[in-house]
Amino acid sequence: MTSPANAAPMSTFVLKREPDLRAKFDAFQYQTEAVEAIRDREYGAVFHEQGLGKTKIALDIIRYWLEKRLVGTALLVLKKGLVANWRREIKSHTYLSPLVLGADRGQNFYVFNSPARLILTHYEAVRAEKKRLQLFLKTRTVGVILDEATKIKNPDSELTKAFFTLAPLFARRVIMTGTPIANRPYDIWAQVYFLDQGHSLGEDFEAFKRDLDLDKVLGKSEGARKRFEKAMLDVNRRIFHFSVRENKQSKYIQLPEKVIRSIETDWEPRQLDLYEQIRDDLKVVVIKEGIPSEDRADDLLKRLLRLVQIASNPALVDESYTGEPGKYPYLLDIVEEVMRKGEKCIIWTTFTENADWLARQLKMHGTRTIHGKLSMEARNAAVSAFLDDADIRVLVATPGAAKEGLTLTVANHVIFYDRSFSLDDYLQAQDRIHRVSQTRTCYVYNLVMRDSVDEWIDVLLHAKRVAAQLVQGDITHEAYQREMTYSFGDVLRGILKMKEEPLVAEGARE
Repeated sequence: MTSPANAAPMSTFVLKREPDLRAKFDAFQYQTEAVEAIRDREYGAVFHEQGLGKTKIALDIIRYWLEKRLVGTALLVLKKGLVANWRREIKSHTYLSPLVLGADRGQNFYVFNSPARLILTHYEAVRAEKKRLQLFLKTRTVGVILDEATKIKNPDSELTKAFFTLAPLFARRVIMTGTPIANRPYDIWAQVYFLDQGHSLGEDFEAFKRDLDLDKVLGKSEGARKRFEKAMLDVNRRIFHFSVRENKQSKYIQLPEKVIRSIETDWEPRQLDLYEQIRDDLKVVVIKEGIPSEDRADDLLKRLLRLVQIASNPALVDESYTGEPGKYPYLLDIVEEVMRKGEKCIIWTTFTENADWLARQLKMHGTRTIHGKLSMEARNAAVSAFLDDADIRVLVATPGAAKEGLTLTVANHVIFYDRSFSLDDYLQAQDRIHRVSQTRTCYVYNLVMRDSVDEWIDVLLHAKRVAAQLVQGDITHEAYQREMTYSFGDVLRGILKMKEEPLVAEGARE
């Protein structure tokens, strides 16, 4: 708890008319308990599983801070694409009117000099305005909440370093994410360091990382496995006292069932030929911008990426490919069944070109698209159309552009046409539909190309998921040992037809 001696000096500004701090809606019991556990602490973490209403928790913490005058201003830091969504949520849940700190430095000057009780900003704006924020924090008592805090999971990035610099200047610090272990157990270190400057997990990231790397050596050494599992249990013990975690299996949570189905798909002949060339020969002649060229994949990460692309849609690699990818007929069967039921679906693909291609193929269903090459205005328009227009039945999206912060419960089907190596992408994307406002059974379909890299991704994501559950306290050590597999190295060797086990590329860890 923060003691008066450690508290930052109280803000001096007084408003002629203070904002109405009432809530428009009551919280669920588990949300109230989370607020009560965090609101009086100098720092805390809300790790509730995605879809359980962390927005409501954050806003109730802010209302409490302002009502009790623990802070004069609350700063909400978001991913850039979620600012508009949070403005809608704030209007829905509270009577507060936030100011926005963004890319316009002139407008930001006004925000810094205004008596604002609530400010919204995004991560990149914080980095760009670090110097002015330092001055601002020295003259105000500010509480900060980082939404989707895994944005700062990499301690070596300039973005994360900016947050480390600012952290001690905040009177209150809260991080929120449903996936604190975004991919590897050591992802949690930087997020917690922002809260306590190394008090819980130490000041040396490399030392912390050493025992928490989900590496192929775990499949070969029982001693390494024991050290790995002990280190994960130790992380949970160290952060337990200032973090809260609720998952969808809790007795307090009433959500419809989520059914996950893996569907094995078959190759189109030319597609299989391209795949085997990359797998066996590390090169293939393809057409790019109308010119034949040799695409080499000597680097393991590039090779894996190429295999994922070809298993999904060879046109991503070779523009001369005009066949129908093997997965597409299976996708079409699912989509048509959803349409017959009068329901909506979201199709996820890692690749923007794939999203555009799939949208064209399925345009008869009023398809809309969200990916990183579209403007924020176009993305917001696509979301609004999907939510509000009964004739817009299919949304095709990339996880990088739409996996977080969106409630898309008008749909109850998600289809993964392909998947990346990222656990965070997979979990966040599927739970756009499996949320507290959902009333129907939810279906998750994974299209897995037979005898391909897709099978390795399946095993890898499972291993990442079970490790994350242990660190987060979702499962016991005994349950972990029953569920965990360390065979991802062997599976990859088999998929690549290699005699020696390959070194897993760092990019595949992410």
